[in-house]
Amino acid sequence: MAEDACMFMVHQTIGSVLCCKCGIPMAPNAANMCVKCLRSEVDITEGLQKHVIIIHCPECDTYLQPPRTWIKAQLESKELLTFCVKRLKNLNKVRLVHAEFLWTEPHSKRIKVKLRVQKEVLNGAILEQAYTVEYVVHEQMCESCSRVQANPDQWVAAVQLRQHVSHRRTFFYLEQLILRHDAAVRAIRIKQMEQGVDFFFANRSHGVKFVEFLGKVVPIRSRHDKQLVSHDIKSNNYNYKYTFSVEICPICREDLICLPSKVAVSLGNLGPLVICTKVSNNIALLDPFTLRHCFLDADQYWRTSFKSLLSSRQLVEYIVLDMEALSSEVNVGGLKYVLADAQVARVSDFGKNDTIFSVRTHLGHLLNPGDYALGYDLYGANSNDIELEKYKGFVLPDAILIKKSYEEKRQRKRGKPRAWKLKSLNMEVDDSAKGGRVDEEKMESEYEKFLRDLEENPELRLNISLYHNKEYQPSEVASTMTDGEEGPTVPLEELLADLDLSDVEAEEDTMRE
Repeated sequence: MAEDACMFMVHQTIGSVLCCKCGIPMAPNAANMCVKCLRSEVDITEGLQKHVIIIHCPECDTYLQPPRTWIKAQLESKELLTFCVKRLKNLNKVRLVHAEFLWTEPHSKRIKVKLRVQKEVLNGAILEQAYTVEYVVHEQMCESCSRVQANPDQWVAAVQLRQHVSHRRTFFYLEQLILRHDAAVRAIRIKQMEQGVDFFFANRSHGVKFVEFLGKVVPIRSRHDKQLVSHDIKSNNYNYKYTFSVEICPICREDLICLPSKVAVSLGNLGPLVICTKVSNNIALLDPFTLRHCFLDADQYWRTSFKSLLSSRQLVEYIVLDMEALSSEVNVGGLKYVLADAQVARVSDFGKNDTIFSVRTHLGHLLNPGDYALGYDLYGANSNDIELEKYKGFVLPDAILIKKSYEEKRQRKRGKPRAWKLKSLNMEVDDSAKGGRVDEEKMESEYEKFLRDLEENPELRLNISLYHNKEYQPSEVASTMTDGEEGPTVPLEELLADLDLSDVEAEEDTMRE
């Protein structure tokens, strides 16, 4: 039966009609006209804008969305395409199907967008048509940029960032975070002060947003004040200048801390001697004798603030004579540690005495006999810490090891450029600070230590952008050295290419030739 039904199936055919205008055969439609005749009769783009003027600020690269909103967008980006389409009037009379940019000269001050629209015409027939809209770009500075150009010191909000410590390692790290996230892109001026950095903004909201960013990357506390600049009695308008005072927690990575008794009890009798292993929006503390750890957020720290017993500038170099592991590898806050007993001696004691210290350390996975380590010399240190004196009967260890030292391996590479580099903020230096100009040698030394920390600590490089150094040329001596003799370096796969517009233009010229 099924086969018989298939034999008697009638295939449906679609008939054709003649166009009422030109008479050619075509598929039937509601208007009985071919596409060419239909387009000649009806123009669905009639009444739509073909030429539009847009305002662009060359300083901050933004476009004016009337009446007063400025939108940041790059050329041929999705944001700019959306902005251009929204500027068209009467576009709701048709249905937008597709929109794309047409290529124009970068300096022509013209932006062309090709639109494809549909509309129902003549008895329900749907007609689709493409047309081009030309946008003429007029340059005009926005209000904030014009105010800055008139007077660069005319700021509305200032963020005063401070940290009361004897080094600038935190600011070097924070500078790279700001560059990576473009957090200070709205700053009209950046000034380096004696114990911090000042950021100046043309808008209060930009200052508030920057303070919020700081609170997400470092533990801070802040307060804000405002000062009346002018008052228009007739229109009842007030102009204020806003100042945000931001203080960064004085605890830094690798600091040795003696916890106050109340804090130690609240943390489950941790310590009292602990090491700060990481600082982000919270503080990671580790007991190097038990591998117990905890995390303090900004609110917890500022409720019962404390200071460091010893900082990284007081590290002493030791040589490891013997090492005996006591536990297996433990993962603490994303970092691996092994508890071990070690015998160490100060490098400065060689040839003078035979003093050997037996200490317990959390670096059993890194150190081997013969290695060098940096630690705090509590045997010879004179610490007048009030919190430490409250722990009666507590016996201080002779030394606390903090990290492995690669100073001996770096001696042969000293003075040579690295294969990578960092970018920096465009900062002014305050010459009126106490003591005159900031000591350049001290700054260079601290910056070199920061670069070494980046080489030694892969976790510290996670939130930082490192770029290829074009001036670097590997030497033949370095290429013949084995991996065991080489100090810590940054892998090439972590480096980014630093784009230079002059290089791109030169490459385009060579391609044209």
